[in-house]
Amino acid sequence: MTDPLASFDALELSLSFADVEPGEGQRWTTWPTTIPTQRGPHPLPDWVVTDAGALDTELGILKTGKEADVFLLERAVPGDPAQRTLLAAKRYRGEQNRSFHRSAMYTEGRSTQNSRDARALAKKSSHGREVAASAWSIAEFDALTRMWELGAPVPYPVQVNGTEILMEFVGDDAGTAAPRLAQVRASGEELAGYYGQIVDLMRIFAAAGFAHGDLSPYNLLVHEGRVRVIDLPQIVDLIANPQGLDLLHRDCVNVCDWFTRRRVECDAEELFAELLAASYT
Repeated sequence: MTDPLASFDALELSLSFADVEPGEGQRWTTWPTTIPTQRGPHPLPDWVVTDAGALDTELGILKTGKEADVFLLERAVPGDPAQRTLLAAKRYRGEQNRSFHRSAMYTEGRSTQNSRDARALAKKSSHGREVAASAWSIAEFDALTRMWELGAPVPYPVQVNGTEILMEFVGDDAGTAAPRLAQVRASGEELAGYYGQIVDLMRIFAAAGFAHGDLSPYNLLVHEGRVRVIDLPQIVDLIANPQGLDLLHRDCVNVCDWFTRRRVECDAEELFAELLAASYT
């Protein structure tokens, strides 16, 4: 027998959703507009909100950059506190962006299947700049997805839609982002532990045939004692990219120089040799 009170509650909830309209700085969730290949790998973490009745609310900016800006976003179902999550929304600049100045170094070996897009990229037209922005967002989403599946400590990629990637927010429930490694004050023992974690993640990349390509203390986050790596649009294929090994070596030098200055024992050449061996196993 149907519970009349339960039916009334369901009706009241549906009416409340009908009355909801996005306010300033809000939009309806973009999850339903994405296709399966634009969504993160399965199984989805239980914190991912997939309800079509959710609202995306802008909460501020986390980081500005030459190619993209990162915003703090809340995705939540009105009236349902259990369905609320914070996301990092990384948005690549489109037509107005003119600063993908180092892109050729990283994109060698990548291909563009659409011939019109390839011509537009070559001519650097307005459409070409839009294609470039979308290509970077898709490349980063694909890299995050692959590395997540391999067990690398990257933010979970929730979805990609045009020039926007939504990913796990690395920080606390109040919206305070985890600090970059460069900002962390730590003991020698803690720093040695962080270095070990970074070597482990670099090994995962190398074993899969990739280098981060731009690794530094500024794109490594420390959250609850765990190092997380971000900013993966320039991920480099060690074989397909003629500069792949040079970029892997540069990653090793950047990391070891920083830790050496903080009296953590490490050797860039030994690390490079170790990762090179891992890439061929």
